[in-house]
Amino acid sequence: MANTYAIRSTPSETFNKLTVSCWFKGMADGTQRNFWGLYDNSDSNRFFGLYYSSNGSLYAYWKQDGSLQFTLGTMQKFRDPNAWYHFVMTMDTTLATASDRVKFYLNGERITVFEDPLETITQSKNVDLMNGTTDGRMQWGGGKISGTQYYWNGLMSHCHMCVGYSYDASSFGSVDNVTGEWQINTSPNVQYGTNGGFWFKDGNQLTDSSTNSNTLTVGGGTLTKTEDCPSNVFATFNPLSPSGSTYSNGNNDCSTVSGVYASRPTTSTLGVSSGKYYTEIKLLAPNTGTPDYSKIGITGRPLEAVTGSEQYQHLGSKTYDYAYNSYNGNIMNNTGNSNNGTAYGNTYTTNDIIGIALDLDNNKLYFSKNGTWQNSGDPTSGATGTGAVSIVDPASTSLGFYFFGVDAYHYTPQYNFSANFGNGYFGTTAVSSAGTNASGIGIFEYDVPTGFTALSTKGLNL
Repeated sequence: MANTYAIRSTPSETFNKLTVSCWFKGMADGTQRNFWGLYDNSDSNRFFGLYYSSNGSLYAYWKQDGSLQFTLGTMQKFRDPNAWYHFVMTMDTTLATASDRVKFYLNGERITVFEDPLETITQSKNVDLMNGTTDGRMQWGGGKISGTQYYWNGLMSHCHMCVGYSYDASSFGSVDNVTGEWQINTSPNVQYGTNGGFWFKDGNQLTDSSTNSNTLTVGGGTLTKTEDCPSNVFATFNPLSPSGSTYSNGNNDCSTVSGVYASRPTTSTLGVSSGKYYTEIKLLAPNTGTPDYSKIGITGRPLEAVTGSEQYQHLGSKTYDYAYNSYNGNIMNNTGNSNNGTAYGNTYTTNDIIGIALDLDNNKLYFSKNGTWQNSGDPTSGATGTGAVSIVDPASTSLGFYFFGVDAYHYTPQYNFSANFGNGYFGTTAVSSAGTNASGIGIFEYDVPTGFTALSTKGLNL
């Protein structure tokens, strides 16, 4: 939701009880990331926000009447790019014990230790940021702090705001009896008050799913519906890898580092050691030049930082790398400083979509270009491996897993890639005509080979 937020102007109301509950997926990346906020648009010193701070902690911050009402920040640092979290903040300023007036819950557990402990809140203090005499606003996916607009950088789902009521996490979720994991209560029995509501229940619709009619409007951009949700987590590119790449669109797009001879691979967040998986990666136009030397494939080796002493660590240069080279259509594996490899398929360029079918039941790898399998490949051929690239068993690799990956081999251009790990989008653009997918997991541009599925938590458990 970077540079995008959902907002509504709020009518007159003051309150001393409030509950905010939502599921979100997005990592702290060194920039403040607000996922919810109330603020007076006419006064930069009046606001209430929930956000990841620049140091990775989860914070609440309320200021009005010319002074700070409270600030509260967790010891935990939120740096997992692939995890969905359920967060609940409940506030009741009428309580006698000051430390109970604001509570944080994460995945059903109350947080009790903080790096920035709760400031004393005046008992029965009212929030009057939308008292009818100000330009009161509420946002999901953003918020203003001291007049500066901040944005969320990931996904959000099942967002509740209960105005005038305080509920704990058990109202919005429960422990699964089989897995022991915290799961969504899709229809919580709660009251929302006049200005509260329930948004993003099953998609990116802006309508209110509570009994209210507090429909949102979008500011700053568009909202994208994803298949990725708390009950089925899809892979993305991994911003924690030492590739030096930059990321956008929920870490599904990446731009490789420039200024070095070969960038380091950018990999998926999820790795696999068995099963059959399919994904699509679109090559986007580089910032400058021509995308002559992009690489798309898999890796099973630990990655080293771009500043490493060895220049040639591009995808395909090492033993446990297998890369399809845009420049000559060759397959690269353990090529060192060479950019040649073995003849395989056609070259590809800007806006071409490369499909990857990874068969770890038979240790075979296949690539398609715009829906056509290269080298007359047949991913359904099993152990025969018609047209396949034979790969080392994942158990023999350095990591014991394979990860999907991309990177570049050149000094100047920043190579740009957009992955569809199953969400049905390249960036913010939906696939033009979804292909067939027998697994029912994920939406792709082209037909998913029979027996293959998306790289997601449900896909891993097939």
